[in-house]
Amino acid sequence: MIKIALYGKGGIGKSTTASNLSAAFAQKGLRVMQIGCDPKADSTQNLLGGRKPRTVLDALREKGDGVILEDIVEEGYRGILCVEAGGPTPGIGCAGRGIITAFEKLEELKAYERFKPDIVLYDVLGDVVCGGFAMPIRGGYADEVFVVTSGEKMALYAAANIALAIGNFKNRGYASFGGVILNARNVEREEELVEDFAREAGTQVVKTIPRSGDVQRAEEQGKTVVEAFPDSSMAREYLELADRVLKICEGGRADV
Repeated sequence: MIKIALYGKGGIGKSTTASNLSAAFAQKGLRVMQIGCDPKADSTQNLLGGRKPRTVLDALREKGDGVILEDIVEEGYRGILCVEAGGPTPGIGCAGRGIITAFEKLEELKAYERFKPDIVLYDVLGDVVCGGFAMPIRGGYADEVFVVTSGEKMALYAAANIALAIGNFKNRGYASFGGVILNARNVEREEELVEDFAREAGTQVVKTIPRSGDVQRAEEQGKTVVEAFPDSSMAREYLELADRVLKICEGGRADV
């Protein structure tokens, strides 16, 4: 089982990248589980026809100890297993703690043993790398961490904080920094800025995902690009990203 965590600043296109990456893995015949770790709980909706599933925290609030896997795991495109951790009631509780609770419930219900995914993809908000949001890195859940960023200042600032967290936890034998995924916004000197950041962080740019209207058109249908426009050049970009991520997870480099 390959365990991947995708981090990035809110609004950078991380969940779009995650869901298209999951769809690409699934198209290659792999059994995929995607776990959304953002209180907005919108990571998997384009794998589910635009519909948000019930979150783990909502299910726990409704059913308490009576929660079963069918309450919190739904199958989407090509059988992708979709899970959303969810968040606390607004103004009450800690979103990071909610992630920890969700992970503990999945383990308690033996989700990984039952579904036997080939790949588990954690989609994690990266604006704040507190204990809960760092759980995929420090809890032994993820093997490789990838950061989605653009060349925008605040996106790179968040990416630098995530890189620092990965470095701190790597010394304890936790997840490795697989690399940076540039989700292009077409800002000035974007590729150069992100290449410089990756070099300073001691990692690599895995791939640049170009800006494309196909992404929005697919999301208007409640789908990923890989599902909505499988023969498009944009779908091929995500399939190539999947190949590169798999190669890194198997001990190689992105330059396939």
